[in-house]
Amino acid sequence: MKKKIHPDYHKVTIELTDGSKFETRSTYGKEGDTLKLDIDPNSHPAWTGGATKILDTEGQVARFKKRFQNLNFEKNS
Repeated sequence: MKKKIHPDYHKVTIELTDGSKFETRSTYGKEGDTLKLDIDPNSHPAWTGGATKILDTEGQVARFKKRFQNLNFEKNS
């Protein structure tokens, strides 16, 4: 490994939103720093299975037909 081209890799403390902490190695900050997370697996809906909204209750074709139902698209022979 070449000298002086890689970032400093050291121990930091990660603090989750619920206050729990764990130690890991990172290039963040300097040795002994604490990284406080705003979003983590304890609070983010992607991990917690939080409320999701279903926006598309109808299909695209049904919405199109509903939107343009008053227009006459019949072929004239």
